Amino acid sequence: MADTPRALVAGNWKMNGLRGASAELEKIIQGGSAGQVDLMVCPPATLIAGFATLAQGAALMIGAQDCHAEAAGAFTGDLSAEMLRDAGAVAVIVGHSERRMLHRETDAEVKAKALAAWRAGLTAIVCIGETKDQRVADQTLDVVQAQAQSSLPDGANAQNLVVAYEPVWAIGTGLTPTPADVAAVHGFIRGLLEGRYGVAGRSIRILYGGSVKPSNASELMQVPNVNGALVGGASLKADDFLGIARAYA
Repeated sequence: MADTPRALVAGNWKMNGLRGASAELEKIIQGGSAGQVDLMVCPPATLIAGFATLAQGAALMIGAQDCHAEAAGAFTGDLSAEMLRDAGAVAVIVGHSERRMLHRETDAEVKAKALAAWRAGLTAIVCIGETKDQRVADQTLDVVQAQAQSSLPDGANAQNLVVAYEPVWAIGTGLTPTPADVAAVHGFIRGLLEGRYGVAGRSIRILYGGSVKPSNASELMQVPNVNGALVGGASLKADDFLGIARAYA
């Protein structure tokens, strides 16, 4: 299909990485290429500027992990989307399950952060997904629909929005849904995007996230409507991260 989005493999380093981690980034840069997949690394905010400098001219984008909804103000310890853009980021993850759970972020707050990303010229990578209890209760699609409706802003397109489906119970646990489970949810999300954004909804990338590693990447990345991966722990090592990207070789 002409609307099939180009794949994206994005690494979320979470609260990991000191300046010495630039050695892993350099390995990713050396091993990556402008092939069939876009690559992105989202390091801690302290590393964004340095990583963006290292990645200049390379087939690798640098993103961020969170932002404040306001452009500036008396918000000690927070960073605005404009600051992230100024440091060299091109995208920012918002609504990650760890932010939703540990920081009690609501769908409305996630939407406000996505809008802030757009205001600063960043792509918003908006995360949605169900907990184990919700899956056991057969509420997966209801949860995904509710989060998508309330967390995604109007006016989205392939340039300003990426949706990441992350079943919370699979993040960092080594557990993954079956390909059929992933296909069902991603197909459902695609329907939501097309229903809300029309033709633009066909080309918005939907990433899968949750214990993605080189050993299961090929199987997961071949699932219909899976347009790449949001990778956690496996993105900290260049060999593992590139191994996932090679699912598109």
